[in-house]
Amino acid sequence: MTAITNRYDFQMFFTVKNGNPNGDPDVDNMPRVDPETNHGLVTDVCLKRKARHYFSAAKGNETGFRTYFADKAILNNFQLEAYKAAGVEHVAKKEASDKATAAEITRWMCNQFIDTRTFGAVMSTDVNAGAVQGPIQIHFSESVEPISTIECAITRSSVTNEKDAESVRTMGRKHIVPFALYRVTGSISPMGAAKTGMTEEDLDLFWAALQGMFDIDHSAARGMMSPQDLFIFKHASRLGSAPAHKLHERVSVTRKHSGQNIDLRDAEEMGLPAAREMRDYEINFNDEGLPGGIEVIRPWG
Repeated sequence: MTAITNRYDFQMFFTVKNGNPNGDPDVDNMPRVDPETNHGLVTDVCLKRKARHYFSAAKGNETGFRTYFADKAILNNFQLEAYKAAGVEHVAKKEASDKATAAEITRWMCNQFIDTRTFGAVMSTDVNAGAVQGPIQIHFSESVEPISTIECAITRSSVTNEKDAESVRTMGRKHIVPFALYRVTGSISPMGAAKTGMTEEDLDLFWAALQGMFDIDHSAARGMMSPQDLFIFKHASRLGSAPAHKLHERVSVTRKHSGQNIDLRDAEEMGLPAAREMRDYEINFNDEGLPGGIEVIRPWG
């Protein structure tokens, strides 16, 4: 299949209930927050890891759909495969001296690994296979309202040694978010796709991953994470038909209260009770005066 030729922007919403969507290892694995606004954050790396797990589960056994940044992967071994396919020996930390061969090695990596040709990769390790910028760029997710966190002590029923039989059996602590709605935006560049070879088939797999990646990544620590809505803005041209931020501004979230939709800032000033279900929110889209050349796709709506 050919590389994609249209630019895309997208905006996705997902929820977490009684879980930690993305712990910060520098702060005892507490949920990430903006310290000024107390809005919850989820990193791009966190979401891309979930998408990789989906790629692997869905098509990992098929040629061209291996995962480069897989769990416990030895990256240099993958790059050695690329050098072997090109029929050249590697020199530690240096790309192949011939530019055409170096490009062939990088292209081989893109052709083999779905996450390399979608998200990009820096492969300039001891076995240097170059670097590519991924056509799919995902930004940090942010909760639509400030989040609250709960710290829970957890215990164990068994001990390791006999001498600990009568000791206190506290294992540690877990941090959970009772409920929050997160928004994430991203973009897909056809110019980047041309460089990595990302195809329409890859794009369809990515859209499927956004919907299915939480269901194959369930854990007690993360609670119930669920996709809620997805807006895909397909541009008629490679360069785009409208600024991305203007498209994203057309999507808004309101609080539902007493049969009314209330702006989130007004809801905070009114002191409304914290949202605890998705039904406490409504996601809205303003299509009035939509720029020409923009197709809005809402596959889950």
